[in-house]
Amino acid sequence: MEKTNNELYDFVEKALSSGISRSGIKDALIRAGWQSERVDKALGDFADIDFPVPVPKPRPSLSAREAFFYLLLFATLYTSAFQLGSLLFIFIDKAIPDPALAGISGSWMDYQIRSSVSALIVAFPVFLYISKKIDSELLNTPSGRASAVRRWLTYITLFIASGILIGDLIALLISLLGGELTFRFILKIVTVGAISGSVFLYYLKGLRREEEGV
Repeated sequence: MEKTNNELYDFVEKALSSGISRSGIKDALIRAGWQSERVDKALGDFADIDFPVPVPKPRPSLSAREAFFYLLLFATLYTSAFQLGSLLFIFIDKAIPDPALAGISGSWMDYQIRSSVSALIVAFPVFLYISKKIDSELLNTPSGRASAVRRWLTYITLFIASGILIGDLIALLISLLGGELTFRFILKIVTVGAISGSVFLYYLKGLRREEEGV
């Protein structure tokens, strides 16, 4: 596969050096059997600027610093989302008590509230700070925007969020069909759906904006 990619890259470089237009190169490669996506990627490896020879774009590379920032970003995101959901669940249970949980002491709920609030106070500001730092430092360069670790973690986050949304809907239907749907349960379903849905839409919008070059 690597040899094939090198052959495609070398061909595009030679064709651009010969003065052939990008559209002409793409048309020839597609007629030869190459996939359009791979051709676009090979052409995208060279800057579309006026210069006597093709100018390659910097290829994304993974650095320990970059990996640290993105891992910390998504770790604090997951922590913030989980603790926010946990906090809202407790508020729902306090507002609409569940008879089955009548034996649980108020001190335990108070401890859970303190734990969730403490986690949010620490994790969410770190998430905002790292997000701002990434936007100002890493995403201002083509190699930063093409970061492999960022794309992988973003798609993993989309996968997790979509899985939670699907599970949320399944739980709702199970309770509905079983005649066990309560207002408390609906509020918790809405809470989970709102948090995971917000995360999903935010990162999906970011990917679309990146693909459109905005």
